[in-house]
Amino acid sequence: MPAPEQALTTRRTFLTLVAQCTAAGILGCGEPTAAEPSHPSRLTFRTGRPSGSVAHGLQPLGLDPFRDGVLYVPASYTPSEPLPLVVLLHGAGASGTDWFGSYGPRADAARVVLLAPDCRFFSWDAISNAGNFSEDVAFISTAITAIFTRCAIDAGRMALFGFSDGASYALALGLANGDRIRHTAAFSPGFIPGAPRHGTPDFFIAHGLSDSVHPIEQTSRVIVPELRAAGYQVDYTEFAGAHELPSQISSAAFDWLASRF
Repeated sequence: MPAPEQALTTRRTFLTLVAQCTAAGILGCGEPTAAEPSHPSRLTFRTGRPSGSVAHGLQPLGLDPFRDGVLYVPASYTPSEPLPLVVLLHGAGASGTDWFGSYGPRADAARVVLLAPDCRFFSWDAISNAGNFSEDVAFISTAITAIFTRCAIDAGRMALFGFSDGASYALALGLANGDRIRHTAAFSPGFIPGAPRHGTPDFFIAHGLSDSVHPIEQTSRVIVPELRAAGYQVDYTEFAGAHELPSQISSAAFDWLASRF
């Protein structure tokens, strides 16, 4: 599968998922619920200080021999200065390496550490398994914990970015973990898997007007008003394009994130 900032496609089961989620509660949107820290959508990563040194640049996580992921450490990183962490969630059928590409130079320019885990199966658990959060939440938690042992990370400056199925999953995790990860960028999401909500995260959402995989009228033009009605701040952009992540949208997302950090 080609990397983001090219025309990306995913499996076309979206409309079935929308129907299921609408029946369960309008795309998973609604008022934030009471705290449920033990819900399986909750990330359980641990923060801390690095225990050793880390190389600059792109490197494997080394957490799984089959479905792993990658870490990118910007060239200016030093252990004496904790940097922000951005977790990148790929589309269906892809892997973490598909963000690189332009995202290495973007991390260098923005001075952020990037973590791009692989999902356990074809797509993220709550997308492919009828809304059930399970192995992917556990793996992302393990991966974030591992990054804290390798890099000096500012736990107050963390974000989620996702494309397509990864965007849907990022929105769900962002809402469920908004007390710990306060910023989420979603590129061409399909829907929001339902989960209890925590904190007051904010969102950047972008969608192509000609998207035939996740048609905009049934996705972002529904998701964005419902998030705003629930009290969340959303920066929303529509662009002339299909199911893709253009360079200018990535640039806008990094600019948006810089304004929050």
